[in-house]
Amino acid sequence: MKAILGLKQDMTQLFSEEGKVVPVTLVDTTDCFVCGIRDKEKDGYNATILGLKKKRKPLKLENAKYRDSFVPMYVKEVPFIDDRKIKDKLDANMFDIGEKVVITGISKGKGFAGVVKRWNFAGGPRTHGQSNKERHGGSIGAGTTPGRVYKGKKMGGRMGGDTKTVKMKVIDIKDNIIALKGAIPGGRGSLVVIKGEI
Repeated sequence: MKAILGLKQDMTQLFSEEGKVVPVTLVDTTDCFVCGIRDKEKDGYNATILGLKKKRKPLKLENAKYRDSFVPMYVKEVPFIDDRKIKDKLDANMFDIGEKVVITGISKGKGFAGVVKRWNFAGGPRTHGQSNKERHGGSIGAGTTPGRVYKGKKMGGRMGGDTKTVKMKVIDIKDNIIALKGAIPGGRGSLVVIKGEI
């Protein structure tokens, strides 16, 4: 199992050998290290705790928690990585150019959104005397029977801020910055987990 943490940077474009433009997202994986290991005998399961960026002024409680390692700014638990010890530094070169990887991140929060934006509803008619129902969802009930709104009905509500997982292709790796083909979840500076495809 290969895994590394990174911070999403900017989107840009690279040129392939054929001269085609390839849109890429840059992910900075500098200062990613192992800061803890979960053992099946002690914790009941196997996992590796990864940390990203050392914290400048850690709390005493954090120093006690990570006494065998550095105190990280960002922490994520990933499936077990073989032959890794606490304080081991991870390098982006563990992945190969052209390899497919799985990226997990938190999508941008968009606040409260209506049904047209959230669920791609068409809305109401725009003519024939229609006054104020242009972006409404329409009827939500099913009549006397069952006399209620079904669970899971698509309505307006909070949109974004969800954990999303996508598959991407590694285009380039340079100075611990991975260039991934296409767009990945999250805004600039957001934490992402990059795993090798199983």
